[in-house]
Amino acid sequence: MERIDKILKILRTDERERVILCIEKILAGNTALLDIKKLKGQQYFYRARIGDLRIIFTKKEGAVHIVALEKRGDNTYRRF
Repeated sequence: MERIDKILKILRTDERERVILCIEKILAGNTALLDIKKLKGQQYFYRARIGDLRIIFTKKEGAVHIVALEKRGDNTYRRF
């Protein structure tokens, strides 16, 4: 969570607000209008896309956990 906080601090205000709103929707289970896809080869990992940013999270047995907030790049999904 410390890394997520660090990335949120360096974002512009409008980007930060969009990311926080998306995280709140994910945690509340209100994902109907979000761009969410399941990660290939992973059973519980998903990503939400917000421009060049990716929110990686898990959904398992009704529990949702935010794992990472990353800028889109070649190594974004390698550790999942």
